[in-house]
Amino acid sequence: QVQLVESGGGLVQAGGSLRLSCTTSSETFRTFHLGWFRRAPGKEREFVAAMSRNTDDIYYERSVKGRFTISRDNGKNTVYLQMDNLKPEDTGVYYCAASRFNNWYVNGMDYWGEGTLVTVSS
Repeated sequence: QVQLVESGGGLVQAGGSLRLSCTTSSETFRTFHLGWFRRAPGKEREFVAAMSRNTDDIYYERSVKGRFTISRDNGKNTVYLQMDNLKPEDTGVYYCAASRFNNWYVNGMDYWGEGTLVTVSS
């Protein structure tokens, strides 16, 4: 049973920062590539950022590039999403996702976390 547990969401003012965490088992951490998606109110779920298992490949959605940073801590089996200079349009539920084949489209994910809510006020 693969579990992805997100934390770190909350309410922040525009221009502020948050760090999301996604923790899983050591087996899952070794086996899968991990990334983040989000769903804004009234919109479809969209890709945000991802990192391959060996950290060689890092991907960002265009609107977050330069503001968000994805990283992994192998000792803690955790992937992070550092979000800086947040904007109201970053508001949404953020989901951790696991991909066996390093493909980052919504219907191609193998596992999802339950999500953590990020609200950015203007």
